[in-house]
Amino acid sequence: MKPRPKSRPEAEHRINRAVRAPKVRVIDSEGNQLGVMTSFDAIKLAEQAKLDLVEISPNAHPPVCKIIDYGKFRYSQAKRDKEQKKLQHHTKVKEVKLKPNIDEHDLQVKVRRARDFLNKGDKVRLTCQFRGREMAHQDIGMRLLERFCEEVSDLGQREAPLKQMGRMLSTVIAPLPKKK
Repeated sequence: MKPRPKSRPEAEHRINRAVRAPKVRVIDSEGNQLGVMTSFDAIKLAEQAKLDLVEISPNAHPPVCKIIDYGKFRYSQAKRDKEQKKLQHHTKVKEVKLKPNIDEHDLQVKVRRARDFLNKGDKVRLTCQFRGREMAHQDIGMRLLERFCEEVSDLGQREAPLKQMGRMLSTVIAPLPKKK
């Protein structure tokens, strides 16, 4: 016995004889409403126009069907989905690591890097790593992170307060919402 094939995304629309509703609301290829009729009559109309009867809205009462070329419909649907996917932006969390005794120029390089991340819409996790006897001077790391947050405050705001986790001090900076 063969396993059943999984349903493909394009199989979500019923076409022609797969439309099971006894009565359907029909829209022709130009977008004009033809009214409510039996699915058998709607399929006849579609065949006369050498097009397909596609169930657009199966949950409506009665279901809405459109007389269109199914191949072109699938193509335009895929194109529209691709455009929607392109417009979405997934926020990533980028990490910038610092040491409490970082040099001024190195700090400015890290600030520039964090500004680039915030401009692109990504969050930035700032971490200050303490080694050995540096743990006795955690206040230096706190001042460093406070200063860093101050330098990028025009592009982002702190999402969480400074947190000490073992030998690391960290916080997260989220980008400010874009103005239109």
